[in-house]
Amino acid sequence: MPLPSALSRLRLPIIGSPLFIISNPRLVIAQCTAGIVGSFPALNARPAAQLDEWLAEITEALAAWDRAHPDQPAAPFAVNQIVHRSNDRLEHDMALCAKYRVPIVITSLGARPEVNQAVHSWGGIVLHDVINQPFAHKAVEKGADGLILVATGAGGHAGTQSPFALVQETRRWFDGPVVLSGAIARGDAVLAAQAMGADLAYIGSAFIATDEARAVDAYKQMIVDSAAQDIVYSNLFTGVHGNYLRGSIAAAGMDPEHLPEGDPATMDFAALAHGAKAWKDIWGCGQGIGAVDAVVPAAELVARLDREYRAARQRLCAG
Repeated sequence: MPLPSALSRLRLPIIGSPLFIISNPRLVIAQCTAGIVGSFPALNARPAAQLDEWLAEITEALAAWDRAHPDQPAAPFAVNQIVHRSNDRLEHDMALCAKYRVPIVITSLGARPEVNQAVHSWGGIVLHDVINQPFAHKAVEKGADGLILVATGAGGHAGTQSPFALVQETRRWFDGPVVLSGAIARGDAVLAAQAMGADLAYIGSAFIATDEARAVDAYKQMIVDSAAQDIVYSNLFTGVHGNYLRGSIAAAGMDPEHLPEGDPATMDFAALAHGAKAWKDIWGCGQGIGAVDAVVPAAELVARLDREYRAARQRLCAG
């Protein structure tokens, strides 16, 4: 099935994943003008009224870019909506997405038909993130246009399945857009995702170590200094298993090797986005960060990914 137009006019087949606390208009604009989808969680804008300002800033900046660069238009942007029942801002935030006709909405933690229908009403598409096949089937049955397969090694809330297994099982029954997430931080890994059957790659952790990211300098430097062995998988901090930087856990006074189990009943993502301990002090990160060796502008990171992607394609063609 051909990709929707919102996903087919990209410099690289990449979506910059929405990063709690960290993603902001400056990063989204830099990603989109560099040619990849930029995204942010709606809950990062706070108070809630700030979401209107952010959406205005992004849409106006991308329109201005397109006028100045008609031969190199910006990629579309996406807004991540947490559709879990604990998010009491969802109705407000969706109304603003409708106002600005957000081209791509990424939904997480629950599949809601009414949300999908609302996005379709203004011509947008919905990508839903999942960690296994039961969730994938539910998302499509309830109207999602595409799937983000969150494999083992992804930053933040991640699954435990191999990307090979997730993609091959999904492609047995679904021919719509598939985005793969999980330890992708190089251009050749983007090509590998496509070779497996995904349409696009979902990259988050590498963009934390960029100038535009709203992360403290110590967080960015810890990503530069760390590797896959420095990632800890735990459900202590939000009630849902996720990947976090070992150094941030130790800095908070806990033993990364002996963390207790969390309680899924305590999950409240609206509260987390408003400054609770997780994400703010315990830093989410994926296993792909061994490819990150410096804090750079987002456009420079995209340029590196582009070089690596094209070099990998040339190697395959030459072989």
